[in-house]
Amino acid sequence: MEDMTEPGWSPASPLPPPSPQEPLSGGYWGAPQGGWASPPPPPKPPRLRSTGGGPGSWTVLALTGLACALLGGSIGALIVHHADDGLVGSVTIGSFTGSGVSAQRSPGSVAAVAAKILPSVVSIDVKTASGGDTGSGIVLSRSGYIMTNNHVIAAVRTSSGVLTVVLPDKTTVSAKVVGHPDPVDDIAVVKIAPSSSLRPALLGDSDQIVVGDPVLAVGSPLGLAGTVTSGIVSAVNRPVEAGGEQGLPEDVIDAIQTDAAINPGNSGGPLVDATGAVIGINSAIASVSTDQISGQQSGSIGLGFAIPINEAKRIAGQIITQGYSTHAIIGVNLDPAYSGSGARISPPATGGSAVQAHGPAANAGMKSGDVIVAVDGEKVTTADELIVAIRRHVPGQRLTVTYHRGSQTRTVTLVLGSARSE
Repeated sequence: MEDMTEPGWSPASPLPPPSPQEPLSGGYWGAPQGGWASPPPPPKPPRLRSTGGGPGSWTVLALTGLACALLGGSIGALIVHHADDGLVGSVTIGSFTGSGVSAQRSPGSVAAVAAKILPSVVSIDVKTASGGDTGSGIVLSRSGYIMTNNHVIAAVRTSSGVLTVVLPDKTTVSAKVVGHPDPVDDIAVVKIAPSSSLRPALLGDSDQIVVGDPVLAVGSPLGLAGTVTSGIVSAVNRPVEAGGEQGLPEDVIDAIQTDAAINPGNSGGPLVDATGAVIGINSAIASVSTDQISGQQSGSIGLGFAIPINEAKRIAGQIITQGYSTHAIIGVNLDPAYSGSGARISPPATGGSAVQAHGPAANAGMKSGDVIVAVDGEKVTTADELIVAIRRHVPGQRLTVTYHRGSQTRTVTLVLGSARSE
């Protein structure tokens, strides 16, 4: 059995208990790299699903005047070697061709934090008959488990594709998808052969972050493996469409927003705090629409979104131990046409009800047409806000819901139900 006390393991915030054969752990070591690339080609027209497309394509999701783009997708990058740029040393992708002097870095520097996380970040490549996708992943254990986004590996499940992982030392190994990925929260787990050389990432506590905290984003944007960008936590609890395969209205994540540069190919890679602990899984970006900047896709504009690690590691642990994940529900359908403040339960459907019989909401006395306006005392103004407020909890927890029914305001306590995410 793998040693759960290996360097980097955080007993205060572990994954759910793994099976005896496949335990999870954490750790870190390593050093950073760099690169150069040309702008990506224009994207395909916006649509509300993962494309799993070939080179130069990625999904665009509507986001209030912006476009929220999934970060998986293979982007062809022109490698430029500046031999006569006047620099002391010239740079190529992934290596330094000139001479340099080793320098000491303070423990809290960007370089030091990058050195901790880089050996735990991999590139994930999907090849299909129609093209391929490239994303990033985070090593969870020496037994070979790697966490990434569902939309990165979706093409493998929908067509006969080949899944490979490129390790930090540039070794390419075959991989397989574990269990049923979670399309609702956009989390998947892949597995490679066990190896003592794998360096598991230290998983942090996303509940402890605050706006303004410094962060690094690490991954393979535009296929440039080992890329590190820095920024801050710009916002927390930001409702963002996760880009699940099903295109369902509940495919919304309770995202961490960051201004660290994130681009297509960063999907599945880590957002880390100043200690090198992973506090989020990079999943989406907001970009100015193509008709606002000379008809060109703008890429990163400092609006990136990550799935909080506390939710991601719960889901990953469930996928590993039981083959599927679950998420909390209250057992209602929400009205997408409602434009008022709050989230309205849909009117009764023909031959059915918008409130699940014997579900949490029904057991608490809620009915079609009720408008939910607060959860645990926190105001809810949209359906997305209600969804992410529920997703912060796990099945079986109690939730206080305040709602309007006509001119009356009522507050009830319900026990959250459970739904399989597959």
